[in-house]
Amino acid sequence: MNHQSQTALLVMDVQNGIAGRYMKDETTLQPFQRAVAAARKAEIPVIFVRVAFSEGYPEAGPRNKMFSHLAQAGGMTVADVSTQIHESVKPQSGEPVVTKYRVSAFAGSNLEVILRAKGVTHLVLCGIATSGVVLSTVREAADKDYALTVLKDACLDGDPEVHQVLVEKVFPRQADVMTVDEWAHTLV
Repeated sequence: MNHQSQTALLVMDVQNGIAGRYMKDETTLQPFQRAVAAARKAEIPVIFVRVAFSEGYPEAGPRNKMFSHLAQAGGMTVADVSTQIHESVKPQSGEPVVTKYRVSAFAGSNLEVILRAKGVTHLVLCGIATSGVVLSTVREAADKDYALTVLKDACLDGDPEVHQVLVEKVFPRQADVMTVDEWAHTLV
């Protein structure tokens, strides 16, 4: 396990417009809250990542199947309520909120600059959805030689079977996969 001072927790796409679609009740986001609390207690930087677009959607090209409909649908701009970090895991003063323009946390964002400035070599990932931002970020971060941990109970996906395949078969090839509580115990 990497030294804690070189570790950062990425809380990805836990924003109003996305978290709301996955919330069954007030307990849904508790694993995310526990992860954030454990990181803060251990003085591990917490970095929030959100997907949002500029006014007029210049980043959403017509060939992008996932995002091209946004220009017509509206919402999801940087100022829109849907792109703000969910209140249950609200960033504290000094905790960066990174805006990305695609699925991976690195896509079009200043995340890598922040990680370099902080000397981070180990990323702990949680987010919504497992098959979206988590998968894309695991792949890209592994290619960038980051050590990785995925907090499997702080990842949500609309398809439980896809979530299970990713955390049990795909992610372990490139990351340590554990629960929030298992990870928190490594920080003591």
